[in-house]
Amino acid sequence: MTETRRKLTTIFCADVQDYTRLMGADEEGTLAMLKRHRDAMSRLIGLHGGRVINTWGDGLIAEFPSVVEAVRAAVDVQNELAGMNATRPADGRMLFRIGINLGDVIADGEDIYGDGVNIAARLQASAAAGGVVISNTVYEQVRNKVAVGFDFLGPLTVKNVSEPVPSYAVRIGEDAGDAPPPQAATTRPEAIPAKSTQQPNRRVRKIFAVFALAAAALVAINLLSWQGGFWAAWPLLGLAFVSALIWIRSQDRIDRRMATLAAIALGIVAINLLSWHGIFWAVWPLLGLAVAAGLQWATRG
Repeated sequence: MTETRRKLTTIFCADVQDYTRLMGADEEGTLAMLKRHRDAMSRLIGLHGGRVINTWGDGLIAEFPSVVEAVRAAVDVQNELAGMNATRPADGRMLFRIGINLGDVIADGEDIYGDGVNIAARLQASAAAGGVVISNTVYEQVRNKVAVGFDFLGPLTVKNVSEPVPSYAVRIGEDAGDAPPPQAATTRPEAIPAKSTQQPNRRVRKIFAVFALAAAALVAINLLSWQGGFWAAWPLLGLAFVSALIWIRSQDRIDRRMATLAAIALGIVAINLLSWHGIFWAVWPLLGLAVAAGLQWATRG
């Protein structure tokens, strides 16, 4: 018999909008599409450090140790699924609703139970097709840490939970689903986001512009004080490596861990070439990185 225990975790619930209608129109096609969408969702959940606890019918439940990564995973999921739906007719798209809650749950083996799970399920049921709804406990943790906006939806009544749960819709973009009711956005003005979805790209461009100016200055200093050696290659390599890491961190549609390993590999090769003494010693750390990349690929969700 497994031992039960209580723990604080982030619960991620998802299901398909109008699943019964889709099954009625095309059972085999809907099941095949559900598998593709669920595989994509499971992969992204794993990339953000979460684990899928259970699936049933058209539903899925997962948990995350990080609240921020749970919300990032939900945004990545909806963006990727929107791309998968883009070529399908409007009435044939499979749109998921996602609800996220941070709460205390009872863990029994691999399963979790309790009000924290019930609240996440209720939030999911209230989400728009292709949208994400989070509880106030999630909002308080992520409002200044993720580059999305939030609209206050008001208190949500949950069965067997005495106090209504304040909830927020996550703004993912025009393709993320139906917009929240206009009155919901004015119910609580402070819920208007401090960040817009365009800020990360602007910030990255500004950083790259500063790095480009620094690189140009280093090259100019090296040339103006020329003594037969191009020492600027080393700080330029450092700037290039940091720029690559910043760019990888800003991307949502790539495997960031694999991309980071690739950037490290290129950096090692560059160091070997810049300090060339007739030996390609970089082959050994590259072998280690290849093993790490293989393990990452083999164990991804």
